[in-house]
Parts: sequence; structure tokens; C-alpha cells
Amino acid sequence: MNATLGTAFVALGLAASVMATLSIAYGLFTRNQRLVVLSRNFVIVLAVAAVGQFTVMERALITRDFTVAFVAEHGSHRTPALYNVATLWSALEGSILLWVLILAGYVVAVTWRFRDRLADPMVAWALLVLFVVCTFFFMLLAGPAFPFARFQPWAGFDGPGPNPLLQNHILMAFHPPVLYLGYVGFTVPFAFAIGALVTGRMGEGWLVSTRRWTLLAWGALTVGIMLGAWWSYEVLGWGGYWAWDPVENASFLPWLTGTAFLHSVMVQERRGMLRVWNLSLLSATFALTILGTFITRSGVLDSVHAFTESGMGPMLLAFFALVVATTVGLIAWRGDDLSSGGEIDSPMSRTGAFLANNLLFGSFAFVVLLGTVFPLLIEAANGSRISVGNPYFERMTMPIGFALLFLMAVAPALPWGRAGIELLSNRLVWPAAAGAVSMVVAVLVGSRGWVPTLAVGLGAFAVAGAVRQLLLAVGARGLRGLVGRSSGGMVVHIGVAVVAVAFACSSSFLRQAEFSFEEAGDRASIAGHTLVFDGVESVALAEKSEVRVSVLVDGELHTPAISTFPFGGQTIGTPATRSTTWGDIQLAVLAVPEGSGSTVVRVTIQPLVWWLWFGGGVMALGTVLAAVPGRSRRSASRCADDPTMAIPQEAPA
Repeated sequence: MNATLGTAFVALGLAASVMATLSIAYGLFTRNQRLVVLSRNFVIVLAVAAVGQFTVMERALITRDFTVAFVAEHGSHRTPALYNVATLWSALEGSILLWVLILAGYVVAVTWRFRDRLADPMVAWALLVLFVVCTFFFMLLAGPAFPFARFQPWAGFDGPGPNPLLQNHILMAFHPPVLYLGYVGFTVPFAFAIGALVTGRMGEGWLVSTRRWTLLAWGALTVGIMLGAWWSYEVLGWGGYWAWDPVENASFLPWLTGTAFLHSVMVQERRGMLRVWNLSLLSATFALTILGTFITRSGVLDSVHAFTESGMGPMLLAFFALVVATTVGLIAWRGDDLSSGGEIDSPMSRTGAFLANNLLFGSFAFVVLLGTVFPLLIEAANGSRISVGNPYFERMTMPIGFALLFLMAVAPALPWGRAGIELLSNRLVWPAAAGAVSMVVAVLVGSRGWVPTLAVGLGAFAVAGAVRQLLLAVGARGLRGLVGRSSGGMVVHIGVAVVAVAFACSSSFLRQAEFSFEEAGDRASIAGHTLVFDGVESVALAEKSEVRVSVLVDGELHTPAISTFPFGGQTIGTPATRSTTWGDIQLAVLAVPEGSGSTVVRVTIQPLVWWLWFGGGVMALGTVLAAVPGRSRRSASRCADDPTMAIPQEAPA
């Protein structure tokens, strides 16, 4: 029943997306606006199909319908309820179901938001692009990622359940959906960019129409990345949260280009400059989401984050090539129309700072892309497997990161026109003093090495600069000064600076050691902490069995464990973490005795890890504040109905 119904919904969704694509394309070709407007009926069918196929699969998982092959391969009676629901996006086919559901949601939202402008050629072209993307992903569901294949279970059959690593922490229930909200969300501004290119309406109005869509996608991607780092830290037990894994990089790359776009688009709105650059950034961001999908779902990589090998690789690469070729061709075609008469008044201006910002983000993205893709290219060329490790990424990205922190502090204080030395001195004296004092304090409390010390100084410089801007906004407009793109951006800057400082300090001052314990009462010490071994016990749970190790750390009990899942005897560690605002202590079991022998425990001590998650929350708050229109932007937002109008930017503080 579930297999039949799910198959029907997949077929219905594919038919609806194809028919909508043909209807809009024919309507645009014949200038028949009625056909374009009627496409909204297909949106309803598309939404019903996307929700229907997702619901059917969740029903099959919840009821353990093993006649559906996906459930037989990834479901289990032993899986707890929450992880049973999350099983859908823990495997390849189900992840595409979630992707399509979110994509359909965006299509519905765009259609509703622009319901009075569906006949507008630019909106129609944007809808056409959205439906083409929908068609592609429904083709994946109907082909290599078909989730409703049938299976004949025998009496007493039970599936293996999801990957043990994906049912060992509650964050798995939230990290992928939030990440996909960001990944898929960039389809909307990309679609409007294509619409603007095709129709030749190169004004800044389309940017205003999609500003909040871009912010939503960027904010969701930011939160998704932070949740992924948190999950890695809590579950894998290796004492880290970011390893420059290719799959981690796959989500980080569109974040970098998306962040660059959010900065440079302000220059276009203010000065009419960087049109080609902004279109290229937006197109690159969407293309990188497709490339990231290929990396995670084609089976070309062995990663804890990646899915198994599938036949989706060629289709994803072909679609990636189509996106790149189309956007490059359209930008080349509209080259003359995209030219602008604006120019930089001075390198010492906000425009110059934003250009430098974009060059740095572009360089950052290139370094990460090269380190991620180069091993794949080598393997494709001669079959040799190489790896690009942390030293490459750290050495190449560190100077870029420091330069970005410096620009974060300086750029908000710059006027759009030429800045004099006296003006900069007046605006930056207190932020610079805060940075200098912070470096001195860091050294006094034990900071050693130039990397963490400089990170603290630049981070404090950036935070103080952002706080100064917020105080000026509040002084001018009261609490309402905290909302709007300018103030929201300053809050995001504070979050980024906090994350950067926490990243540098937690990485630089990490202390790690392994201890062997023979019997209860054995003691060890590390970095001023005392560990007392208190024994080992076995615990049987419904979905797994655990061997828990009891260790007292400074008198507080910790119980890291090794968990064994029934299917195939898969064994994973379950670390125990004590987190405070000053630092974390994490214990992970490496070996337990079988009858007799030593219990080996790895202890990791890191400062300021908590501030990583706090900084991510501040970034999310800033994104929300930036999406709320400030008083000076309300009149500008009314102009979004005219896609050809250029919208003036807020006056600088």
C-alpha cells in the first residue's frame, strides 16, 4: 500500500513539474499570460505530491512497513521514535524526499508572495527556473533515488536501523532539515537572477524582491553548519568539531559565496556597481549547492557525513554543468546591459572595504574548493587517492580569516565616500583600544602564541566596532534602531567574531591525553584536573547495548560508553562532555577489557567551546533582525513591486 501510494505521488509530482515547466515556457514564448498564471494550479498539485510522498514514507517508517525497501534497509523495531522519524533523511533516497519537500515549500511561498505579479515576465521566468529545478529532483526520485522500491520481508524480519552514528544524538533530528532549508533556499534568488538576465531588467529591484529570501537561506545554512559542528563534537568523540572534511566543506562553500553576495549587493543597491559580480556570486552559490549534493550523494567520498554510492553522480554533474553553462552564457549575453557607470571614490571608503571583503571571501572559497576537489580530480585522472589535510586549510585560510576580522571592524566605520584619517581615528579609537586591551588581558591569563592572541585582539576590535554602530543606531532611533539590515548585520558580525575567537582559542589550547585504568580507584591528572576511575558496567537498552565507564573528574561523575548496535555488531563510542562557559572536558572510551585488561579513556580539554554555539545563536539572531525592515527601508520596500527600480541604501551611521 505505502509503496504503491508513494510511487503514485512521485509520478504525480514529476508530471506536475513537467507540465508547469511546459505551460510557463509556452506562455512566455507565445506571450500568453493566461498560461503563465494558470501554472499556479500546478503548484498546488506539486505541493500535494511533495507532502504526500514525504508523509507516506514517514508512515512506512513509523509503522515499520518492511514491504518498502527503504524501510527494510534503514528502519527497525528497535529504533527509538524520534530517530525513527529522522531515519528518512539519514539515507540517500529519503534525503532527496526531504529536499523535494522543502523545494516545493519554497515554490508555494514564492507563488503566494508574487501571486499578483505572475504575469510579470521576470517573475514568470523565475517560476520557470524553479519548476525546472523541481523537475530535475523529481527525476532523481523517479530514477536513481527512487525511494519506494518493493521488498518481500520474511516472518520475523527486522531491519538494521539507521547508521548508529545518526541515532546517537538528538541533533540528528534537526541538523539536516535546517541545513536543507539553507541549501534549497538559494534556489529562489538564483531563479530571480536568471529572470532578470533573460528579461534584461538589470535594475536593482529584483535584489529587493529577493533580499529576505536570501537572508532566510543564508541564516538557515549558518545554523545548519553550526548544528553539524555541534553534532560532530558531541557524537564522534575525537575532541573536535570541524575537520575540513570534504562534506563539511560542501556546505561551507555556498556559505562563503552567499556571505560575499550579501555584502557586495549593498554596493550595487547604493552605487549601481558590481552587477556582473553579484550575479556571478549568486549563480556560484546555487551551483555550489548542486556540487555539494554531488559530493555527499554520489559515493565519490568516504566520509562519516556522506551517503553511500549511488547512480545519481552523473545526473548531478550534468545538472551542475547546465547551471554553470547557462549562467555564464546569460551573463556574457547581457554584458553590455550589466555595465555601470559607478566607480570607487577611494579605497578608504565603505565601497572599497566591501570590494576587499569580496576578494577575501572569494579567495577563501577558492582555497576551500581547491582543497576539496583536487583529490577527486587526481583520482579521476589516474586512480590515485590523495588527501588534503588540516595543515593545508589552516595555513591557507588563517591569514584570510584575520584579514576578514580586521575588515569587519573597520568597514562599518567608513563612509561611502572618501574617508579622512581624522574621521577614522575618531570612529576607531575606542574599538582599537578594546582590541589592544583584550590582547593584553589574554596574555595575562595565559595566552601563548600569536594566533590565539591576535584572534582575541581582532575579535574584540570587531565586536567593539559593531557595538559602537549599534549604540549609534539606538541613540538615533531608540530600540527600533536594533532592527533592519544595518543593525542586524552588526549583530551577525558580533556572532562571527565570537565564533572566530572561540575557534582559534579552542584549537590552539587543546589538551588531549589517553589514560589506562586497571581497577577502581586508579587516578590520573591532566591540566590541573584529577580523574578517578570508578569501574565498568554493561547496560542493555532496546536499540543497543552499552559498556559504560564511570570516571570522576574533580569529583563529578562522567559515564562515557561504547555502544554496540545489534545489526552487524556495529560499535561506536558515546563520549561524555562537561561544558562550561570557560572550557569543556570530554571523555571518550577507546577500549574496555574483555574479562581482564585495561580500560583506555581519552580525555580532551578545550577552552571556550561553549562560545562557538553561543556565537552561532547570535548570528541567527542577527539574521532575524536584518530581515525586519527598519524605518528608513519601509519606503524602499514598496518599490519592490517595480523590478526595474534602483533602491537607495540606508545612510551610514
